[in-house]
Amino acid sequence: MSALLHTTNEAEGLPRRRFTVQEVEWMAQVGILPRHERLELIGGEVVPMSPKGSFHERLKVALSMYWAQRISSDLVVATETTLRLSPDTYLEPDFVVYPKRVGWDGLSAGTATLVVELSDSSLVYDLGRKAELYGRFGIVELWVVNAVTRETRIHREPGPGGYGRVRDLGSDEVLTPACDPGLAVKLGDLDLY
Repeated sequence: MSALLHTTNEAEGLPRRRFTVQEVEWMAQVGILPRHERLELIGGEVVPMSPKGSFHERLKVALSMYWAQRISSDLVVATETTLRLSPDTYLEPDFVVYPKRVGWDGLSAGTATLVVELSDSSLVYDLGRKAELYGRFGIVELWVVNAVTRETRIHREPGPGGYGRVRDLGSDEVLTPACDPGLAVKLGDLDLY
């Protein structure tokens, strides 16, 4: 059953109970929330994620394979991992690059060197609210990729209101992450499986 079938706006304007990351993880662990359900926690509110489309999935596989062959030995590329930003906020980006030395338990907004969101049905949300959240929490570099056109918006210089520097690149332009130039990629050249 779709997560969106379990959402409601019936409490609009009423106070809500704020959850913590720890509480939501516990609810999933004991089966209150289905493990397969894709959720994010924003300011203590549980938010269902949009279903992934075929463009999203094919681009994710192609980019995973490409980066696996090029990542430097001191970095990790994690796919679809929980990025805990604060006690009441976590997001589920498609890719997070971080230093191997910090380990998975050390992954945080302060250690993530690149976050990538692949978007098809969630493009407006990822370019808007989600980019603002990543910037506010200090993610140093964010890529939001339109999975259909493979155009990318690169966000750098995070701050309280989002990002100070934003640049749009086409599918035929090279995207080079600041954390590892060896991961440079031209999305238009990737084979989608």
